[in-house]
Amino acid sequence: MKHKSFFWFVLPSALAMMLFIFFPIISVIVQSVHVEHEQVIKVVESCDLFGCKESTTVDQEATAALKEAKPLGQFSGFKTYLDRNHLATTEVSSTWNRTNSWREFGSQMLNLPFYKAIGFTLTFTFVVTPLVIILGFIVAVAVNGAAKRLRGVLIFFSLLPMMITPLVGALILFWMVDARGIVGTTLQYLAGDPSLSVKASTPMMWIMLMVYGVWHAVPFAFIVYYAGLQSVNQDTLEAARVDGANRWLQIRHVIIPHLLPLTTFIALMQLMDNFRVFEPIVSFAASAHATSLSWAIYNDLGGETRQLSSAAATSVLTILGVAILLSPVLVRTWREFDRK
Repeated sequence: MKHKSFFWFVLPSALAMMLFIFFPIISVIVQSVHVEHEQVIKVVESCDLFGCKESTTVDQEATAALKEAKPLGQFSGFKTYLDRNHLATTEVSSTWNRTNSWREFGSQMLNLPFYKAIGFTLTFTFVVTPLVIILGFIVAVAVNGAAKRLRGVLIFFSLLPMMITPLVGALILFWMVDARGIVGTTLQYLAGDPSLSVKASTPMMWIMLMVYGVWHAVPFAFIVYYAGLQSVNQDTLEAARVDGANRWLQIRHVIIPHLLPLTTFIALMQLMDNFRVFEPIVSFAASAHATSLSWAIYNDLGGETRQLSSAAATSVLTILGVAILLSPVLVRTWREFDRK
């Protein structure tokens, strides 16, 4: 393709990426290094029959003029990144100095908002992602090996969790694990404890959030793997059968290598998606037990007093976290293509 043709071919995509990705990210970074202006205080003297008194009040006009002159706020540098709600460098240093073991240090760190959020976010990501890949592959192989007249029905039910809106799906599971729901009642019966509540237990709440994450994302992995199975070379499979390979050996030495690029794609998508876990925490009202980086951004932007700089700083840290998570997979993919 000629350079001119290539330029006009990629121009629309490049403009869209600049408009909807690059410029918003730059805007968030700029906002993260600014904080709101402090209110301008003025001294007012009021006099009555008993004398004069001085009092302080907010100068609304001066404050408004200051905000109009500098709408981004006052420059704070990396102050927001280092405060208690984010990297908490002062608190981390003091905690390190007064603890005697890594275990104690880790438990103390989880009391800080950012590290509590990153702890659940990473746990959710590293548990849900491999389970989604494994279960999606198993379901795809099972459906592909089923009788043709049953495949349509099996594909429909396999994709059902993906068809349901994430918020609705989380609410359904939330009602099921309630003490009056079928899952909650069953757990109480099995444990022999009528007072057992999934919603009151942090470990059980984490488990339920991860169960939802797997349930909702497996259909995506399934449909990608199922599409990939249709392109497996049947002659290679037939040759493996002739050589005496059983079903497991065919999957291990023919199907899995063939689907490896799709596994990389699913891993990339799931790492990004799971690192931004948000809907189940809101639907399960689980913020007392589990918070994520996305939930922290939502919390900063909610309410009457919006903390824009705090939300922006958390957004930048989230972007950096996604980049760090994806870098090993991207480097591995780059090396494979470089060998070719």
